[in-house]
Amino acid sequence: MRFKDYEFDFTDISRSTYKILIKWGVPESIATFVNLFILLTALIIAVYLLHNVLRRLLRITLIRIVKTTRLDFFLHLLENRFAHYIALLAAVSLIRNALPAVFHSFHTLTKVLIKLTDAYLVILIIWVLMTFIKSGAESLRKRATFRSKPIESYLQVIRIIFYLIATVIIFTILTGKDPTVAFTAMGAASAVLLLMFKDTIMGFVASIQVSTNDTVRIGDWITMPKYGADGDVMEINLTTVKVQNFDKTITTIPTYSLVSDSFQNWRGMSESGGRRIKRAIFIRQSTIRFINPEELEEFRKIQSLTAYIDHRQKDINKNNERVGADKTLLINGRNLTNAGLYRKYIDNYISNHSGIHKKMTMMVRQLAPTSTGLPIEIYAFTGTTKWIDYEYIMADIFDHLLASAKFFDLQIYEMEVLNPDQE
Repeated sequence: MRFKDYEFDFTDISRSTYKILIKWGVPESIATFVNLFILLTALIIAVYLLHNVLRRLLRITLIRIVKTTRLDFFLHLLENRFAHYIALLAAVSLIRNALPAVFHSFHTLTKVLIKLTDAYLVILIIWVLMTFIKSGAESLRKRATFRSKPIESYLQVIRIIFYLIATVIIFTILTGKDPTVAFTAMGAASAVLLLMFKDTIMGFVASIQVSTNDTVRIGDWITMPKYGADGDVMEINLTTVKVQNFDKTITTIPTYSLVSDSFQNWRGMSESGGRRIKRAIFIRQSTIRFINPEELEEFRKIQSLTAYIDHRQKDINKNNERVGADKTLLINGRNLTNAGLYRKYIDNYISNHSGIHKKMTMMVRQLAPTSTGLPIEIYAFTGTTKWIDYEYIMADIFDHLLASAKFFDLQIYEMEVLNPDQE
């Protein structure tokens, strides 16, 4: 049946109830309001029943579909109150068709209520469409391909477009003017609109650039000192990026800042499978000395250095014989030093450590002397990127190396604090 047929039937009901009231002896001046009350009450009951029955039927249907198909999309439809919005749409449609009959004697009020109901129907249709799109987006988030994409940004853009369209349609319904009038008014106010939506537009452009260039994904660990951000990216939307710091606080960064400002993304480290150790031990320079031949036997007892000492001493002896070095003084010719042996010991130790990544850069180097001692730096990568495991491996290595220094007659530099009572 056509829409006009529905309207005619409802109006006919209104006339029938009005005639019945007149037959029962209700005065005409009161019959109109009594008829309005009866029809309005009946409409409220009908709307209530239609909404609840249809909502429950749709929920039961969706639950059965979810159990049968195991598709996330229908589960998200259920969670996003799709059944409620569809039932509400049907209920409001019933109200829209019944208004001419219920308010049959109030033509001016009927026109106003119909316009308001039509406007609300437009909003409901937008909600239903957004429920579909949001449910689809939430289903995509669970797939590995889309898990790290800024889907929320695209959802917000779609939502803005839908609401702009709805605004134009509602404007047309309420004013009765052509939609081009609304677009003309929006064009005249474009400067104001651009100012109002500046952050949104910049954020949208930034989110597209971020997604296209793959600079940031949801779940990435980023560091941005300017905004005090140091943690994992939780959400990327049109205006802000939410970062959960390691102290569990939340930092929000303007989306456009990911394009305009500098930040550090640790994804490369996570994907490489190794995390860098770059830390130095500071040796007191006054404890560095040559090793005399008598001491070499004691150092040979250090198993990881035995082969190295034998090989290096042969090369040193050959060189000293070739240049005719007077070895009555250790400074003449070439000699082993306790710092050199310690450096080689560290190199052997980290090379054989089970927590070090063997396929990445691994070296022990001597840096320029400083006022706080001679830095011997360990540059290597752990075999894991997990923070707790990384800290444990690094602490285990340096515990051992700090304790080993005394076996090479070396001292670790420590700043001495003078007691003010001492002269």
